[in-house]
Amino acid sequence: MKIEVMSLGGSVIIPSATDQIDFSYLKAFKKLIASIRHKKFVIATGGGSTARKYMKVLEQEGFDKKIQCLMGISVTRLHAKFMADFFDGMSSQSIPRSVQEVKGLLKKNKVVFVGGLRYEEDNTSDGTAARIAQHLKTDFINITDVEGLYTKDPRKHKDAKLYSSLTYDEAIEKHLEVMDQAAFSLCRDQKLPIVVFNFQDRSNLMKAATGKKVGTLIHG
Repeated sequence: MKIEVMSLGGSVIIPSATDQIDFSYLKAFKKLIASIRHKKFVIATGGGSTARKYMKVLEQEGFDKKIQCLMGISVTRLHAKFMADFFDGMSSQSIPRSVQEVKGLLKKNKVVFVGGLRYEEDNTSDGTAARIAQHLKTDFINITDVEGLYTKDPRKHKDAKLYSSLTYDEAIEKHLEVMDQAAFSLCRDQKLPIVVFNFQDRSNLMKAATGKKVGTLIHG
């Protein structure tokens, strides 16, 4: 059975505009994942603004970078556990700390949620998802708040055009922000396809998860 690896940012779980859990979206997300019967999913949750709030206070108090990052990891794991509980009946209730644990949990579960696996300075949910995708030899789905990658910022320029497909080198040459640089470099080096699409259009997730064309595909 094919496995899809996704990065679910903390800002998707708790949008900064409302600072509230997006129950409506998460309920639709759960229903959608349940409807896709021929695939399993590994979903890496981010910390979003919740993590940044804690980390900022620690920074102001003079705690070093490692302590701040460990707090961020704790929040990603809290979000992973929340999502695992929310997906009760589909998801593993254990939150793994290694790729080997992820593989083991996938044998008995349709969905495995993960937060940060271990301490790495400035790691993100994108980086975690990219490393898991590398080990599982599958593609990487990046859930964002825009339709994909554009020639210009579509929120500022009406004439911005969507790229349906790009190579890694083209994305670099055009200075496009895809995800954090470490995660992008890993995907490029390992030739892992990246699908970037807008989570707010709920039909997009079904398209991405079933291999249909959506958003922007970045490839080797």
